[in-house]
Amino acid sequence: MNADMSQSKRGFFSRRSVWFVLVCLVAAAGISYATMGNRFGKDPLFSQPTYEVQQGPLTISIAVSGTIQAREKVIIKNELEGSSTILYLVPEGTRVKEGDLLVELDASALVDQKVEQQIKVQNAEAAYINSRENLAIVESQAKSDIDLAKLTYDFAEQDLQKYEEGEFPKLKNEALAMIKQREEELSLANDKVKWSQVLFNEKYLSQTELDNDKLAATRIQIQLDLAKADSELLEQYTYKRQIAQLTSDVAQAEMALDRTQRQANANIVQASADLQAKLSEYDQQKSKLEKIEDQIVKAKIYAPMEGLTVYATSVQMSFRGNNEPLQEGQQVRERQELIHLPTTASYIADVKVPESSLEKIRIGLPVRITVDALPGAVFTGKVMSIAPLPNAQSMFMNPDLKVYNTQISIDGDGETLRSGMGCQAEIIVDYFQDATYVPIQSVLRVGDKPTVFVAKGTEWEPRTVDLGLDNNRLAQIKSGLKKGEVVLLTPPLSSAEVSDEDRFKEATDIPKILEENNRNQAASPQSPSRGEVGAPSGPQSERRSPDMENAPQEGRRGEGRRNRETMPSDQESRGELGAPSGPQSERRSPDMENAPPEGRRGESRRNRENMTPEQREQMRQRIENMTPEERDAMRRQFQQNREQSPGEGGPRRDQ
Repeated sequence: MNADMSQSKRGFFSRRSVWFVLVCLVAAAGISYATMGNRFGKDPLFSQPTYEVQQGPLTISIAVSGTIQAREKVIIKNELEGSSTILYLVPEGTRVKEGDLLVELDASALVDQKVEQQIKVQNAEAAYINSRENLAIVESQAKSDIDLAKLTYDFAEQDLQKYEEGEFPKLKNEALAMIKQREEELSLANDKVKWSQVLFNEKYLSQTELDNDKLAATRIQIQLDLAKADSELLEQYTYKRQIAQLTSDVAQAEMALDRTQRQANANIVQASADLQAKLSEYDQQKSKLEKIEDQIVKAKIYAPMEGLTVYATSVQMSFRGNNEPLQEGQQVRERQELIHLPTTASYIADVKVPESSLEKIRIGLPVRITVDALPGAVFTGKVMSIAPLPNAQSMFMNPDLKVYNTQISIDGDGETLRSGMGCQAEIIVDYFQDATYVPIQSVLRVGDKPTVFVAKGTEWEPRTVDLGLDNNRLAQIKSGLKKGEVVLLTPPLSSAEVSDEDRFKEATDIPKILEENNRNQAASPQSPSRGEVGAPSGPQSERRSPDMENAPQEGRRGEGRRNRETMPSDQESRGELGAPSGPQSERRSPDMENAPPEGRRGESRRNRENMTPEQREQMRQRIENMTPEERDAMRRQFQQNREQSPGEGGPRRDQ
C-alpha cells in the first residue's frame, strides 16, 4: 500500500508541475502580448506582421518525393517482336523459384508462321541442291569444251609446222626432180633427133621416123616447161596461200580456245553465283525458322532466379500518369518491362530534384527518408547519383518543368521496405549550429541588394544584409542583423520599384553600367558560392541568338524582354531571394508560391548586369547610333513590354 501511495503522490505532483508550467507560459504570453501591444499598437506602422530575428540551429535541406526501389534487381522484359497478349501472369508478390513460369504470351500466330516457314525452308533447300548439281555440270562441260578447243589449236599449229617443214619442201623437191628429169629426157631426145637427121640424110631412116623423133623431143620440151611452171606456181602462189591459210587456222583456233575458256569461266561464275544465292536464301529461310522457333520459346518467360515478383507497372510511373496495371489479356509491346525480381534486400529511393535545387545538392549528402506506408519510421541514406540531364518525360509533359532523377542509397537491409512504396526524402545540404535567420519573405531586393526593414523607434529602417543559404522557408543572414531585432514580414513593394523612365535611362546609360560592373567585380572578384541566396545567375552571352548580333535596330527592340523569355529556367528558379520565379509554379519553392512580387522585380537590371563586356559595348554602340525616332520607338517598346510583363512593371500591389 505504501508503494501505491508513493506512486499516487508522484502522479499528483507530476500533474501539478505540468499545470504550473502551463500557467507560467500563459502568463508570459499575456505579458509579451501586452508589451508588444503597448509598443506597436499605438503606431499604425507596427500593425503589420513582424518577425523577431532568431539565432540558433538552422538546417538547410531540400524536400523531395519519390518511390522505393530495390537496389539490385533482375528486370524481366517482353522479348517478342511487335505487340502480344498476356495469356498467363504469375500473381504479384508471389515468391517464385528458379525455373518457375512467370508470364506466358500468345504465340498462336507464330506457330502458324512456323509451318509456313518450314515449307519455305524445304523449297529453298531443293533449289540449293539443284543449283549445286548444276554447278558440277557446268564445270564438267566447261572442262570438255576447253580441252576440245585446246586440241583444235594444237592441231592447227601442227598443220602449219607440217606444211612449212614437211609438205612444202617435199613438193618443191618433187618439182625440181621433175624439171631435172625432163631436162635429161629432152637432152636425150635432142641427141636422138640429131642422129636421126644424120641417118635420114644417109637414107637410113625414113621421114616418118625422123618426124617421130622430133615429135618426141617436142613433147619432152613441153613437159619440161610444165614442170618449171608447176615449180614456179608452187613457190609463188601455192606456198603463200597455204601458209596464210594455216596461219589463219592457228589464230582462229587460238581465239576459239580463248572464247571457250572465257565462256566456261563465265558459266562457272554464273552457276557459282546462283549456288551462292540459293545457299543464302536457304540460310535466310533457316534463320527465319530458327527465329520463329526462338520467339515461340520466348513466349514463355521463366524465373531466372529465386525472388519475390513485383510488377513493373507497380514501381514505374507513366508520363501520362495513368499507367494501367499489368494483368492477363493485356497487350504488351516489345522490350516492355514486365516483372522485377529483387536480388538483394537493400533498397534505394528514386526521387526527382527540381532544377532550382540542383546546384545545392551533391553526391554524398546525408538524407532523411520517411515512407508513407510506415508512419513514424525514419531511414537514413546518402545521395548516390544525380542524372546529368533532366527527365525527358517531365519535359515532354511540361517543357518549363525540369527535374533530375536522383538515386538515394538507404542504409540498412530495409526488411520492412517494399518496392514501389512512396517516400519523402529530406536532403541535408548544410547545418549551422548558431545561425541568424529570418523568413525568406522578409527579404526584398532594393537596387538589386537584399534588404530587410528593421523596426527603429516608430519607423521601419531599410537595411542591406548579407544573405546565405535558404531552405525555402528561412534564410540565413550572414551579417546585417542581430538576434532580437524585429523585421517586417511584408516589406513595402514601392521600395523595390523603379519607374519605366528611370529603367529606360538606366538601360541606355552604358558607361554607368560598365563602371558599376567594374566596381562590383573589383569589390568581389570571386563569384558567390553555390546555393547562396542572391547569387547572380551568370553571363547572358549564350542567351541571345547569334543572328541578332547583326540584325537591324528595329529587330533588336525589346531585347530585354526576349532575354527574359529565353532565360534558362535554372536561373529563374534557383531558390535565390529576389530571382524571378518564372511562370510555372514548379519552378519556385513551395514557400515562395505566396511570396510578394517585389522579390521578383528588377529582372531587366539583372540581365544587364550579367552581360559580358563585349555585349555591353555592342549595346552602347547601337544606342549611340540610334536616331531620335528610333530612341522614341525603343522607349515606347520598352513601355509596352513593361505593361505586358506584370512581374516587372505591371500593376503593383500597393496601387
